[in-house]
Amino acid sequence: MPVLVITGTGTEVGKTVVTAAVAATALAAGRSVAVLKAAQTGVGPGEPGDAQEAARLAGAVTAAEVARFPEPLAPGTAARRAGRAPVHPEEVAESADKLATEHDLVLVEGAGGLLVRFDAAGGTLADVAGLLGAPVLLVVSAGLGTLNTTELTARELRSRGLELPGVVIGSWPANPDLASRCNIADLPDVAGAPLLGALPAGAGSLAPAAFRTTAPHWLAPRLEGTWDADAFRVREAP
Repeated sequence: MPVLVITGTGTEVGKTVVTAAVAATALAAGRSVAVLKAAQTGVGPGEPGDAQEAARLAGAVTAAEVARFPEPLAPGTAARRAGRAPVHPEEVAESADKLATEHDLVLVEGAGGLLVRFDAAGGTLADVAGLLGAPVLLVVSAGLGTLNTTELTARELRSRGLELPGVVIGSWPANPDLASRCNIADLPDVAGAPLLGALPAGAGSLAPAAFRTTAPHWLAPRLEGTWDADAFRVREAP
């Protein structure tokens, strides 16, 4: 798995922190890692973006972006409003391929969800994954509403012939409600793929040293961690 694409069911579901956790876990396993942000929006020149945040938490990873735009909008919209050339899927795939020649693992983080548009032609992160032939890890929210967005995204991935190795809950609450606890059993069913981890709420606020030490305990062995889905289900499910 030299390239892994990471998307979410929407914004603010924890993609960047999950990306950092996957990177930190791979680093702990002795692998060299790059994090590539396909299109960074809502960040000005010189300000750290999502790739830099993942590197801050994870450690010695290469952080890269294909492009950035100042307004916090979908990449295609942000590019148009800024009067700049948009990002195209081919550019993202080319950047990932280049990084893959120099690293054991390249993590390509999208912006928003799977079908957020990069350009006027309708290019998306799904197209990037198709060009790369890369699996797509899906980051989901824990609570009410997540089953619908998870199933929609999983169906789109399958319709394109893209591999979905599993889903990761981006922020598991300290005091989960009934919907969140029921979703532990339902998420693998609607996704047609296993749960591969759950990050505790606030994980991104940990000091980097603590984050790096703990990250492998949030992710399943498929992602080189030690997280046990069955134990989690027994402990948290109603």
